[in-house]
Amino acid sequence: MKITVALIFGGKSVEHEISIISALQAKQSLNPDKYDVIPVYISKSGDMYCGEKAGDIEAYKDIKSLIGSCFQVTFARIDGRPAIIRTQPKMLQKPLVSYIDVALPVVHGTNVEDGTVAGYLNMIGVPFAGCDVLSAALSMDKYAMKLMFKEKGIPVLDCVIFDEPGGEDDDDRLKNAEDKLGYPMIVKPVNLGSSVGISVAHDRDGLKESLAEAFTYSERVLVERAIVNLKEINCSVLGSERSARASVCERPVGSDEILSYEDKYIGGGKGSSKGMASTKRIIPADISDEETEKIRDYAVRAFKALGCSGVARIDFMIDCDSGDIYLNEINSIPGSLSFYLWEPAGVKYPELLDEMISLALERDRRQKKLTYAFDTNVLAGVKLGGVKGKA
Repeated sequence: MKITVALIFGGKSVEHEISIISALQAKQSLNPDKYDVIPVYISKSGDMYCGEKAGDIEAYKDIKSLIGSCFQVTFARIDGRPAIIRTQPKMLQKPLVSYIDVALPVVHGTNVEDGTVAGYLNMIGVPFAGCDVLSAALSMDKYAMKLMFKEKGIPVLDCVIFDEPGGEDDDDRLKNAEDKLGYPMIVKPVNLGSSVGISVAHDRDGLKESLAEAFTYSERVLVERAIVNLKEINCSVLGSERSARASVCERPVGSDEILSYEDKYIGGGKGSSKGMASTKRIIPADISDEETEKIRDYAVRAFKALGCSGVARIDFMIDCDSGDIYLNEINSIPGSLSFYLWEPAGVKYPELLDEMISLALERDRRQKKLTYAFDTNVLAGVKLGGVKGKA
């Protein structure tokens, strides 16, 4: 019997379009002999849609027309089983679209990857692939993850957090960052990915401009020392906090001081729809065996430290002047699910997806053995006090 998979993508995120590409790449690689796949598209307003064209990448060139051809849905439990249902069924039309066995969220960025989708699915009781609520939230918060990694002895760059734009004490905060970090600095929204809103500041005026830009995307902004002679290295991890393994390493090749959104997603040329798979990269990374093993070890330790599950990509920085290695960030649902880092290790994309779904179903079986209710009669004698009618 086939497994019915709800493939979830889109959402209220600046990485909305990248999520569409990543998800529909995955759809093409899910084995049709094993899975019935139901694409569930989340619009930029947060509404969910299903329909015949929802799984067709060409249809997303005109999203308004696509939505008009689809029908709005939500997740629910019917007779104790997770299901997708229509929110506005037509006359004589049954609300039930399909029962589902598992959800595969391929979402990137705020309002989706940050634990929002995981929490929604968990509340309804839908088994889902990837990180749980806590690990997803920690993975999206660059400041919180730094604190966790420091606690585990994983090297990260020192940073300063700005929690509001401007203010009366702005000069003091800027001076504190200058004294602690020095120029140049990297300025980034605390909870975004895909290099959105990230820039380099070389002086006080540049720092102010970079902060203003980052604050348009997030309410909190992270500032850290920029490594001048930098080599970026990425590594993927697959598994759970119980057992995980690292992929080969890659060195993405950027055209600027930092790997930009354009480098990551538009590097494949005009009209490219390969997501992170289109990024220029060197695989395996041109680093020493010692550096490779150290990065792979840090990657697995970081993955387990946050309690991650499924597949993640962990990004590192090597200071070529000192030789020091720093963990930059973890991506709990990486672009293209980092399949291009697993294929050189002998794991084909369909096999990667198989393992992610197996991990989701295994976690669901474990959680069903836990107790979530405690029978008491505490409400039997409760009477709420208070006086009604008084202003």
